[in-house]
Amino acid sequence: MTQTIAPRVRTLVLLLLAACGLLLTTAGPASAHAALTGSDPQQGVVVDKAPDQVSLTFSEKVALSNDSLRVLDPKGKAVQQGKPFEVGGTTYGVKVHSGLPDGTYTVTYQVVSADSHPVAGAYTFSVGAPSTTSVSVSGDTAGGGVVGWLYGFGRYMSYAGFIVLVGGAAFVLGFWQRGAGVKPMQRLVVGGWLTLTSATLLLLLLRGSYTGSGKVGDIFDLDLLGNVLQTKAGAALVSRLLLLAAAALFISVLFGAYDKREDEEKRDLTFGLAIGGTVVAAGLAASWAMAEHASVGLQAAIAMPVDVVHLLAVATWLGGLTALLVALYRSDAPIESAAVRRFSQVAFGSVAALVATGVYQSWRQLGSWSAFTETRYGQLLLVKIGLVALLVGVAFVSRRWTAQLADTVVRQNKRAPQKERVAASASGSGKSKGGGSKRAAQLARQQAAMDTARQKRTRDADPNRFGLRRSVLAEAGVAVVLLAVTTVLTQTEPGRTEEDAKAAKAASSSSSSSSDSSGALTLDMSFDTGGTDGKGVVTVDFDPARVGGNEMHVYVQRPNGRAFDIPEVKVALTLEAKKIGPLAITPDRIATGHWSASNVQIPMAGDWKVAVTVRTSDIDQTTVSKNAQIG
Repeated sequence: MTQTIAPRVRTLVLLLLAACGLLLTTAGPASAHAALTGSDPQQGVVVDKAPDQVSLTFSEKVALSNDSLRVLDPKGKAVQQGKPFEVGGTTYGVKVHSGLPDGTYTVTYQVVSADSHPVAGAYTFSVGAPSTTSVSVSGDTAGGGVVGWLYGFGRYMSYAGFIVLVGGAAFVLGFWQRGAGVKPMQRLVVGGWLTLTSATLLLLLLRGSYTGSGKVGDIFDLDLLGNVLQTKAGAALVSRLLLLAAAALFISVLFGAYDKREDEEKRDLTFGLAIGGTVVAAGLAASWAMAEHASVGLQAAIAMPVDVVHLLAVATWLGGLTALLVALYRSDAPIESAAVRRFSQVAFGSVAALVATGVYQSWRQLGSWSAFTETRYGQLLLVKIGLVALLVGVAFVSRRWTAQLADTVVRQNKRAPQKERVAASASGSGKSKGGGSKRAAQLARQQAAMDTARQKRTRDADPNRFGLRRSVLAEAGVAVVLLAVTTVLTQTEPGRTEEDAKAAKAASSSSSSSSDSSGALTLDMSFDTGGTDGKGVVTVDFDPARVGGNEMHVYVQRPNGRAFDIPEVKVALTLEAKKIGPLAITPDRIATGHWSASNVQIPMAGDWKVAVTVRTSDIDQTTVSKNAQIG
């Protein structure tokens, strides 16, 4: 019966790998935590006067390079000058040549978000009137193409290697210590270490091209590699390699000296390996938590340790499941039902930890129920939740088989020493006769092989063990697909960020149309004071936005559109071309998130810089600004 299962196992594995490949290849360029929430000039707008600079506002801080922001004229010639710079908060700009002629200009951006993912895009605006031609931005981009696919594959393999390494070692040390001397189990854990190490080196080489040009030829650029080592993501990958060196020492002890120790010495060594292994495993998990989604955004100080617990729970459950599958299918040594039951109990605790940490992560990354269905992150998360539910259902079946599992092989093993003594006496009697010693040794080996084969047939014939094998194999199959979905999920823009970006763009579009229809001027600026609750959008209205007295209103909102109750707002106006200002304005508080000032005097028409200082606490404040034509 076992022989008929083998082809089905291979077919199932191939189908699962194909499903994972489909998920990875259809992921496309990586969406990131940071999103473009505003720009000046705005997308698609026609301005009368050419701007002195172009600025872009993101949902979080980003890292810039010399070519992060480019402005191209209708013929594709770059018209920006100097390096990109931080304007304030999460707004970044680049100067452009003065006196730009009329036509349509293309702004391209390629930055790296705080959670290590590349963000790239483009939009257009026009000076005077749109031109008949504009630049078509194409070619290799950050996070896409062959490099993007390789990077996604490397991430998948690094997660798989971590799960097999940590979960397999924990299974041997915590539940089946006899497995330390089993060759297939040794190959499994060492294979996990090799996979994680190779994938980490691959990610380190790909990182520069992945966040930059996207060109395959840049993978081995040593200058890019040097730049990567200075980033948060590069430091995390290097830290992971150092921890893997410590993990190699752990593996050598577990599968070397450990199995040869006496019971008394083994107990002491078990305690030491458990402490050291836990520290190394937590450090490996932290190399993800401290460089990706958990490290930025809401409650990062809580999210990072929660992410570490989440990853360790995944490894304990799914990695231990893989080790159990190898023990059931590949190992000649019997695995006791007591070991399976102990693992089943710990796996149940891991599932509970996964549910608790997963609920927190879902709330943090989505923010609303609608994000489940209206954002790609939410849709992938629903798929993941469904797969976890399916996995738990199959695991429940496995627990039922475990409860019925009989230790037939263990009982046979109790008779094994008697057979060994018989074989040994036969060998000894052979030696006493001189010439028959070689023949006796050969017969003893044949007898041992026959006994092993008989034990294996008896073990495989146990219907409970056969049922457990099938259910564990099904669990492993679902786990492979689950891991692929999780890998794509970590590269997808969180639902909360996507919805905030949509809201900001909608507000910007609404304010633009309001300005065109009424003659009033509305400016929207995103800010981040850096505190635990420091992100929001400040809106400044000038009516009628002309020379002389104006009515000014300032609205401060949270990213979700609700009024933001903050202690202080200040506004300053500067006409840099005429060296006028800054003209300080301190508006009066009208209601929560609403300030107003009457008879704000604009002395002359021009391109005024409107700077708003927002203070969200006693120590957290920031200043954001935008230029606007008034008068």
